[in-house]
Amino acid sequence: MLTWADAMACGAGGGLIAEVIVTFGRLRAWQQARHAARAVSGPLPLIGAFIDPAADSLAALFRVVLGGAAGWLLHAEVTGVYAAVTVGASAPALLAQMGRATTAAEALRGGPEIDEPGLHPSQTGLPGAPPVHGEAAP
Repeated sequence: MLTWADAMACGAGGGLIAEVIVTFGRLRAWQQARHAARAVSGPLPLIGAFIDPAADSLAALFRVVLGGAAGWLLHAEVTGVYAAVTVGASAPALLAQMGRATTAAEALRGGPEIDEPGLHPSQTGLPGAPPVHGEAAP
């Protein structure tokens, strides 16, 4: 298990890696547009049409902060550096999912609670639900 500081640093690094990949995609699109324009002797597109330094820098900063926050929040569950980096890289989607959950169990399971009276979790078809005493496992 990582300390909270290590998990936070690795999560921030994962967020940075994800943002570098996004930026590379934009640079690659600019490169392809330039090649296409050269092939037809047209005007070359400017990099400003593909990258906005102010907006992209702010988005990168927030992705790094979200990655660090996700690493910090989940430091007890993260068991290694690769897991912490993955948590950081997926932080926007992961934190959005956790924000939509209404309970901690729902956040960890990734779905809503079954709230029908008399219905045992083993009868809901959810994977990993324990069988009711005396029943065979599904």
